[in-house]
Amino acid sequence: MINVLIIDDDFMVAKVHAGFIQRTPGFAVVGVAHTGAQAMAETARLMPDLVLLDIHLPDINGLDLMQKLREVAPELDVLVISAAREVETVRKALRGGIVHYLIKPFSQTDLQERLEHYRSAYQGLDSSKDVAEQSDVNRVFGLDRTERPLPKGCSIETLKLVEAALKEADGDLSAAEVAVQLGTSRVSARRYLEYLHDEGVLEVRLKYGVGRPERRYVLRGAVA
Repeated sequence: MINVLIIDDDFMVAKVHAGFIQRTPGFAVVGVAHTGAQAMAETARLMPDLVLLDIHLPDINGLDLMQKLREVAPELDVLVISAAREVETVRKALRGGIVHYLIKPFSQTDLQERLEHYRSAYQGLDSSKDVAEQSDVNRVFGLDRTERPLPKGCSIETLKLVEAALKEADGDLSAAEVAVQLGTSRVSARRYLEYLHDEGVLEVRLKYGVGRPERRYVLRGAVA
């Protein structure tokens, strides 16, 4: 489980972001801070794996805070979530070693895609391997060429979220159920599910009732 600390001066925004994270498989919100001082204290107390960091805080600039947080927790990863759009601000954040920069406002799917990329790429570089392969490094920087091609308008991050939802399900799922879990539209969810079916990853089961049968999806080889 990846433990996340949310740092945002807006109480309601922080609550919304916490809900997004809690609905993302493999992540847990362990704390919330609304000022730089609170963030320092909570980071020292909780030692999270990842912080979602707003730049505009009442007592310190978020990018200055980022350096202080790493003095407390050197292994801390930072994902910036901010309304700040200035190019120099983005450059400074990148030079500070962030894992991503997400501009407010954003959707649940937007955040989940970044979190899934972080989980699969950054967390994939674990200590079980003494030496990293080029493919490992490519994955971190979003240059992995091994992924199968996707239909236009689809992203590999959302595809992985859909696969994760099927893996964690007790049985089969409909497009509507997947859409609710991921916070996306039913049409979008079905596009990913049908793609995975065409690739041989999923099986389709028809549930008969009133009207057209419902298409339900399950990982191929899963117990009925």
